[in-house]
Order: sequence, then structure tokens, then C-alpha cells
Amino acid sequence: MNKTWWKEAVIYQIYPRSFMDSNGDGIGDLKGITSRLDYLKYLGIDVIWLSPVYKSPNDDNGYDISDYQDIMDEFGTMEDFDEMLAAAHERGIRIVMDLVVNHTSDEHRWFVESRKSTDNEYRDYYIWREGKDAQTPPNNWGSCFSGSAWQYDEETSMYYLHLFSKKQPDLNWDNPKVRKEVFDMMTWWCDKGIDGFRMDVISMISKTKEMPDGEVTDLYGDFSPYCIHGPNVHKYLQEMNEKVLSKYDIMTVGETAGVTIEQAKQYAGEDTHELNMVFQFEHVERNGSGKYGKWTNEQLPLTVLKKTMSRWQTELYGKAWNSLFWDNHDQPRAVSNFGDDRPQYREASAKMLATCLHMQQGTPYIYQGEELGMTNYPFQSPEEFRDIESINAYKEWCSDGVVSHEDFWPCIIFKSRDNARTPVQWDDSWQAGFTAGTPWIAVNPNYKEINAKAETADPNSVFHYYKKLIELRKKNPIMVYGKYDLMLEDSEELFVYTRTLDEEKLLVVCSFCDHETSFTVPDEFVGAPCLISNMENAYGKAEMTLKPYEAFVLKR
Repeated sequence: MNKTWWKEAVIYQIYPRSFMDSNGDGIGDLKGITSRLDYLKYLGIDVIWLSPVYKSPNDDNGYDISDYQDIMDEFGTMEDFDEMLAAAHERGIRIVMDLVVNHTSDEHRWFVESRKSTDNEYRDYYIWREGKDAQTPPNNWGSCFSGSAWQYDEETSMYYLHLFSKKQPDLNWDNPKVRKEVFDMMTWWCDKGIDGFRMDVISMISKTKEMPDGEVTDLYGDFSPYCIHGPNVHKYLQEMNEKVLSKYDIMTVGETAGVTIEQAKQYAGEDTHELNMVFQFEHVERNGSGKYGKWTNEQLPLTVLKKTMSRWQTELYGKAWNSLFWDNHDQPRAVSNFGDDRPQYREASAKMLATCLHMQQGTPYIYQGEELGMTNYPFQSPEEFRDIESINAYKEWCSDGVVSHEDFWPCIIFKSRDNARTPVQWDDSWQAGFTAGTPWIAVNPNYKEINAKAETADPNSVFHYYKKLIELRKKNPIMVYGKYDLMLEDSEELFVYTRTLDEEKLLVVCSFCDHETSFTVPDEFVGAPCLISNMENAYGKAEMTLKPYEAFVLKR
């Protein structure tokens, strides 16, 4: 197995709008990030994945880009970016940019031109189709953000495809001019000195020529068979690798919703010359099997979670590289989704989840605030949402009378992306130290108890537990490269596995329950020293009683 810096790194995702505001306008910005780099250096992370900071009208919080080579007004200037990049590099921290090239904003100059006429030189930069008739879109596909995936444009009396918001028209990657524009832009950023790309919905860039109606899964037809892992996706990524990626010492990770293990081996195989790793979502998306599609308030059964994560661990081993994460800007808070955010269990379960993830094989990602054990927000009404997906979903399911508010509300507040987007809780002062103004989205009211100032001062905090895990990873190659083997597969209470590298072996034990449970330590680990634990216990014994959400690692 090839050893590389990005396999050994720990990555920290920053959602700039909610990280740190430097000028009091209530919106996080680049200078705010620069001001907190010492905090990240102290935590010990190696890489920042920066969610989009490009020029954008912000229909989808920066994932609708109007200029790839300029900075969003609210976030600052290109000089601010250069200053942040230099300050990060001075601290040994790399910066990975979010690459959003499945679609642009409808305010991007390419689309402004494209919609003018059918013979405009930019027309073929996007995907245009005639309707079935004057009132009917080309097919029944639904967008990821509710409603039809097609938008009628009066200028030329045709429809354009948008798999997300109507202000996010999909690019036509079959046009070589589009690919050249994207590759030139990526080269420009690499020459500026960035350290890689996280590629937004990159598995969607190739669509089939045929675009028939999809199977109706909720209110619209499913576009997945025609737009995800399309016919030329690997060809285009290999071209991207040849033209750009292979020329720099950078890290790449692709967001590949719906990816299978076999497909992941193609996207991120050791010798396929595409990407370094992919994000797969089996353990967080539940394949849309919630009560209302993705919307559910049920936690995943532990046996299902273990089976899913273990399959990726074992089947990619030696063939492709895993990305490890519990949450990000599109997911609920980890401790609320997979742990237990009740006050008496929050810290223990946050540390347990950290242990379970960081001891697995792959590159771990920490989402801002996860290292503090931040929780979901206690939403009281739809007016508190800022996320276009949540706003549209509530309207589509409730306001239009499909289901009742009482039925849908617990599901949407559990899964809403806004849970992850409330401001980072820096201290116990007004607005949690995030801003001197009014924040763009409300601060979680538990900031008095959960904040960075208190946790960096407390050696037993969630923050210091993450810090210790990161330190252990740097000293123990077994955490990075060791082989994974699951134990107690059918237990609904314990997630137990081993890691093996040469003569070394780790036993990782994590309790996912809110009551005591018994555990028999395998003979080979009886008396082995404890590498890390979130509780005090007699870890040398064979028979143990584990406390709620206890986690420990033995090394022999």
C-alpha cells in the first residue's frame, strides 16, 4: 500500500459562512478563518477543506457560482484569500478548495450568454431540451431541491436542466470547451498554491444522451440512472487527472452519492488515475429510506451501521482509499444523529463516536464544531430555516397538504442541513463569539455550555479528546494503514473491531447504548495497555462492565 501525506492527514471542514465573522455583518468570512488558524493548529489538523468561497448570488449558500476566479463579496477579497492561504501554510496547514463544476449559477456569464439564443456560442455549455408540449417539461425528473429538474426559459422557449436549484443550471460536460474551461480554472488555482479539491457531486457530471421519464419515487421521477455515474464520467476524470491533477502534489476527494464499492475502486483506485478518495453516503443517507424520502427522525440501527461501514473498510483495503466522516455541511450534527445529545450523555457519546471513526482505516474528516460536540439546533418553526432544501421540502410536503406539520416536523428538524450550519460556538459571550452583529442564522442556545473557550481550557473536554486522537494517529501508523476486522457483528449495543499491522494489533470497543453492558475482552488483549479511553475503567481485565457510551482502545 502506497504511503502518502493525504492518507496520513486529518482534515477539518470549514463552512465559511458559519465559522467566524471578522467585521460584524453576521456572516463568517476569510479574515475570520485566518484569525482562528492558531486554534486549528492547536487541535492538530493537517488540512482545511474550505466550502465554496467563490463569487455567488447565494441561492444555495455558495454552491451556485457566478465567477470561479473571484471571491464572494460577503467573504472578502482575493487579497484576503491569499493572506489566509499564506497564514495556513506558515502553520503547516494545507487548503483544499471545494470544486463545484456539475453546475454554475444562472448568473455566471456562460449561462447569461447561453440563454440568449439557440445559436449562441455558449448555448452548448448547458443542457437544453424541447418540452413535451408547451406546458410540459422534457421528462418527469425531480430536482434534489424539490420541484421539477427542468426550468422553462421564455427567451428561446426551451427548458434547461438543473438537478439542484433552478438557479443552478447543469453544465454540459460532453462539450470539450466546457472541460477546457474547467481544467484551465483548476490550473489557475493550483498555480496559486492551493493543495487540492473536494469535488462537489462529481459523479453527476456525465449524463446519458437519452433522458426518458424516471421511476416515480416520491413526487417526481428519479434521474439517478441517467445522471449519476454516467457513461463518460471516468473518461472525463481521467482527462482531468492528465491535464491538471497529475501535475501537482495535491489531494482530491470526490462527492459521489450512490456510489457502490466497485465504482469507488474505479474513481479512487490506487492505479486508476482519477481521484485519491471518494465520499460515500451509505451510512448517512439510508438510501432515501426514511419516512418521507430522506426525511426521517430515526437513528440507523447499529447492526446496519456496522455492516455498512465494515464493508467499505474490508472491500477497499489495499485497492482504494476510504474517507471517514460522521457529518458535514449537508448532514445533521454527528452527536445528534449517531450519538446521544442529551446533556448527561453528550460528551461521552461525542468522544465515543470520535474513537469509532478515527480508529478506522482511511482519512478522517472533522466538521467544524464536531470537535466540541456541537448538537442539532432546536428549531421551533419553518421560518428559522435558511437552507433552500429544507425550505422547499417543508413547502412541498406540508404547505401543499401532502402530510401534516405534526408528522413531518420531527423528521425535517432531525435531518435539516441547517443543523450543521449554525455558527461555531467560540465562547459564552453574546452570539457565542461568532459575530458582533446579528448572525445570518441563529446560534444554538446551548453555546453557554458548549464552546471552544471552555473546552480548550478543560483537559477532559471533547476538544482535547479529538486532539489526543489526532496526536495518536501521527505516532501510530497502524491507525492509518492497519487492516480492519469486525467483531460482534450482531450486537445492537457494541461496535468492536481490530486493526492489524505487522506485529501490532489494536482492539477498538465502542458502546452505542445508554445503559451498562458487559463485554469479554479477547484473550490476546487481556492485560494489554489502554491507548485511549473516554472513561475510567479497569482495562486489563477479561470481564468488563461498560458504562453508557464508553469507548476504549487496547494495543498489543
